[in-house]
Amino acid sequence: MKKYYFTSESVTEGHPDKLCDTISDCILDEYLKKDKNARVAVETFASGNSITIAGQITANGEVNIEDLVRKTIKEIGYDNEKTDMDYRTCKIYTNITKQSPDIAIGVDIGGAGDQGIMFGYACDETPEYMPYAISMAHKLSKRLTEVRKNKEIEYLRPDGKTQVTVEYEEDKPKRIETVLISTQHNENIQQEKLKKDIVEKVVQPVIPENMIDKNTNIYINPTGKFVIGGPLGDTGLTGRKIIVDTYGGYARHGGGAFSGKDASKVDRSAAYMLRHIAKNIVANGYARKCEIQISYAIGMEKPLSIAVNTFSTGIKSEEELVKIIEDKFDLTPNGIIEYLNLKAPIYSKTTNYGHFGKEELPFEKIFTL
Repeated sequence: MKKYYFTSESVTEGHPDKLCDTISDCILDEYLKKDKNARVAVETFASGNSITIAGQITANGEVNIEDLVRKTIKEIGYDNEKTDMDYRTCKIYTNITKQSPDIAIGVDIGGAGDQGIMFGYACDETPEYMPYAISMAHKLSKRLTEVRKNKEIEYLRPDGKTQVTVEYEEDKPKRIETVLISTQHNENIQQEKLKKDIVEKVVQPVIPENMIDKNTNIYINPTGKFVIGGPLGDTGLTGRKIIVDTYGGYARHGGGAFSGKDASKVDRSAAYMLRHIAKNIVANGYARKCEIQISYAIGMEKPLSIAVNTFSTGIKSEEELVKIIEDKFDLTPNGIIEYLNLKAPIYSKTTNYGHFGKEELPFEKIFTL
């Protein structure tokens, strides 16, 4: 039997890069509440006890960015500048301009906000039609945050990462080979207690019993200590976790980040639409796996190309699936925005634990294709 291993990672909302993604998406949502046609492209940079917000915003309505940033940092849980960051004392810098008129020329008439390639993917490995390794990694990261916030493990701090290695047999997940968790914690916590608590309260509630055996490796904080974290331990930047945000490396990626961008940026909106289409191709039984690529030119409405790959698992040819996609879906930027209702302030819901696989989001809805 063909056997191989595949690994994916996830991070908590307190990871420095995710802190920045969250701030950028919170700013986007607040502007969309003021003006559904707002044009937003915001980057956040975190270092030590400071935050820098830069980018372009064109909108009717004002947002108190500093108050919003402090509120977001507080909700994540950063309140100690000696170990990570303090929402009360951190310095906040802003450098916001308006959207370039050269870009607006094309976007105002419904064209794409930039050139580029985007991918969407789905498979039947999990109920949410996501690859198994990234699904498990996200659930571990989310659980790590839950036990911190609900005080089940009260000595944890916000920063953390998870990683899961899955053994495949005949192209199906058979067992979990390795679970790796690195989590920030308060000083003076015994490592043996931390390891015991993480296994009992994070790993065991998340990983199915039948996927772990005596040979499964579980590593908790391999360095033995993780007290300094967040932006004090490592700088954070919007858009650096694009593989965590999508399919954990199991499918290809066009390279464009999501967070902080309104839906006129096809890096985000087209990737959401292709996930929607790929998921419905699999959910409707046309294939066990499906990856779709699309390309755009700045200022042009229609995509330049569409390609479908079902990895020899399809019951329809890939040419037939391309024809179905072209006939059924309006893949212009405005068509995608209207179909998925992407002018709504939904983006804070997408930021953490993967943009895909969350049933409450519009691009995750299943219908008869």
